[in-house]
Amino acid sequence: MAGFVLIHGSWHGGWCFDPVAALLRSKGHTVVAPTLPGMGGDEAELRGVTLQGWGAYAAQQCLDLKAELGGAPVVLAGHSRGGLVVSTAAEQAPEAIDALVYICAMMLPDGMSRAAFKALEDPTPDFDALISPVANGAGTMVDPAQAGAVFAQLSPPELVAAALPRLLAEPHGPRSTPIRVTPERWGRLPRTYVACTEDRTIPITSQRKMQAMSTGAKVVTLHSDHSPYLCCPVELAQALIGAIPA
Repeated sequence: MAGFVLIHGSWHGGWCFDPVAALLRSKGHTVVAPTLPGMGGDEAELRGVTLQGWGAYAAQQCLDLKAELGGAPVVLAGHSRGGLVVSTAAEQAPEAIDALVYICAMMLPDGMSRAAFKALEDPTPDFDALISPVANGAGTMVDPAQAGAVFAQLSPPELVAAALPRLLAEPHGPRSTPIRVTPERWGRLPRTYVACTEDRTIPITSQRKMQAMSTGAKVVTLHSDHSPYLCCPVELAQALIGAIPA
């Protein structure tokens, strides 16, 4: 059996993984799905968030879980913006992690930020229209009334309706911070990229571009929107289990 640390994406919390976490636990695995510090905070809390700090937080979750499990493999997975956190944690503490999974996530090469990659993507006007600044620019929020059609258009409507009111203010800082990864640390860990073909937030063209920019990942492709934990949790759980090192 393995342990999984699941890192959510922008505006979400650890609760978004509830359906897939339940499936993993039913198979005997241990799952930790925290909400990252600072999410939904006031201006000071949002400004206090750094990508390095989030990476250290995720790395500590992995270290704690590995100790709890007595050395059993630990898989660190990130969804969407969570990919930035996963990469940062892996660079900081590769010894705490046995495999990485990027779930339609930011898998960027060394020196590139999320904001810089945005300039390389095809236009996503529907997604861009959702976002507005909050807390004097320290963070952003999305319009929950419109987000379902962009985040989860194929997911069960009742699950989407329950999730949207829980969305939180997102700190702005990590988005503009360049990723720092090296072949000796991040690069030594096996990686799986879970691509979602119907994603309206990070389109499949962007996902394929990231796979080409950071080669070496095993790719699992799902017919899913940007929320595979709602849209196809069984298939996502299978992909996560498939990432456990032999």
